[in-house]
Amino acid sequence: MAYVKHPRIVPDTVEERRYQTNMVNGCLERNSLLILPTGLGKTIVALRLAAEFLDRGKVLVLAPTKPLVDQHRETFTTLLVGARVGEMNGNMKPDTRAAVVERSDVVVSTPQSVANDLEAGRYGLQGFSLIIYDEAHRGTGNYAYVRVAGFCPKGARCVGMTASPGSSVSRIEEVCINLHLRRIDVKSDDDPDVSPYIHYTYVNRIELNVPQDLMDASALLRSILDHFVGEMASLGLVNPSWQISTTYMLTIGANLQARLSRGEKTAIVFRGLALHSICIKLLHAVALAETQGMTPLRAYLHKIEEEADQKEGGRSAREIVKRPEFVGVRSIMDKSNVEHSKVSRVMSIVSRTVNSDPDAKVMVFAQYRETCEMLVSKISAVEGARVALLVGQSNGGLKQKEQVALLDGFRGGEYNVIVSTSVGEEGLDVSSTNAVIFYEPVSSEIRTIQRRGRTGRKNDGEVYVLVAKGTLDEVLERSSAEKEAAMRARLEKLSQDLSRGTSPIVRKNQMKLDGFR
Repeated sequence: MAYVKHPRIVPDTVEERRYQTNMVNGCLERNSLLILPTGLGKTIVALRLAAEFLDRGKVLVLAPTKPLVDQHRETFTTLLVGARVGEMNGNMKPDTRAAVVERSDVVVSTPQSVANDLEAGRYGLQGFSLIIYDEAHRGTGNYAYVRVAGFCPKGARCVGMTASPGSSVSRIEEVCINLHLRRIDVKSDDDPDVSPYIHYTYVNRIELNVPQDLMDASALLRSILDHFVGEMASLGLVNPSWQISTTYMLTIGANLQARLSRGEKTAIVFRGLALHSICIKLLHAVALAETQGMTPLRAYLHKIEEEADQKEGGRSAREIVKRPEFVGVRSIMDKSNVEHSKVSRVMSIVSRTVNSDPDAKVMVFAQYRETCEMLVSKISAVEGARVALLVGQSNGGLKQKEQVALLDGFRGGEYNVIVSTSVGEEGLDVSSTNAVIFYEPVSSEIRTIQRRGRTGRKNDGEVYVLVAKGTLDEVLERSSAEKEAAMRARLEKLSQDLSRGTSPIVRKNQMKLDGFR
């Protein structure tokens, strides 16, 4: 094996890979967006770029979460020679962060901290030669990456990195313009210089039936939904021939809010807003019944009942609770101990994986925290499974320091199963994961790619996608597949256009993206 030879990189530690070298060389010439499949070493590309730019000035590495910041800091500290690596986050005092910037050659930080400090004038980016945006697809709207980019000094090199930029050319355009990226370097699994390093990910689609108790609860909830949708139709607020979905309801809600903001304070608008709130709640309850299970459904309906008991507010919840069908749903939940068919399948996959290999690791992703908590309880009964729950900080969740410790325990073998919400999807190095389980499909192609990328990084991996037949799961699965196919097609065309020196990514009064050799 050949290793990278560079005075700033510890000898015999970083494998020489041609596609990484090509990416580094391209970034030396122009600000670039690097699109590289998960598990192929975006962090190593960042490290090699830092080694090239350190003699020109400081290096700033931005990552969206503290666990990812910790991961990068450890990599840079371990592999860089003669560089002081400092870490910053929002839990540190501003003066402490300013001191880190002053004394460090490489600063690794969450972007919100840097954006806030720059806007407060605590320090500037003069003296920085390289700024790296990890998970650069976040660089839209008013996200902190965009705010930091506004302070980027002329002459500093800017590099964005992502595995999943999104299916929309306009979104890619926005990221590139916001972060001053003038070149796109796209690599895929099929590229000749990449394919030798690819470990295959086998995707297993598993269809499951929804248990009868949950179907009965869903039918009653849909009956309540039909009643209120019928009232909306009588007011001319919905088209009765259109399929009622959350997306459609959100559009109706936005239209009603727009009418209200224009001064249309009529009984129809106010009743429409109330009915919209009711329907959104019921659609969510139906989705929980059909795709999640009895425990998450029970927890959500309990919240509706608590809301209905409030003296102020809670009108939409009271209208739901007083329906006779709701009483029927409550009766089913009180009598039934059944969980979704997905639960037993998750337990079976986990058992087979961890007991076939003592070093095996599994990640289970679920959309809702209540589902994750229920799965932790169930999987804990599986022989050989050492389970941990990975959730975000909100609502009494895990602080970022606790998230880091949990992931360290996963890598070190203290845990061999992690059940995670979306917080575990992005960027984290869990390289020895043997299997990833999607408790449900997600409609976002970015999140699908990120979830799938938690396996197949150092060895072949298995992905299991659980789909409840005849439910929202099928809609989300189809949406994600279509978006991912569109993303790959557009990236392929974009790469071809750029290689010819042309770019479809042009905004009026903005600089074009340059082609690359």
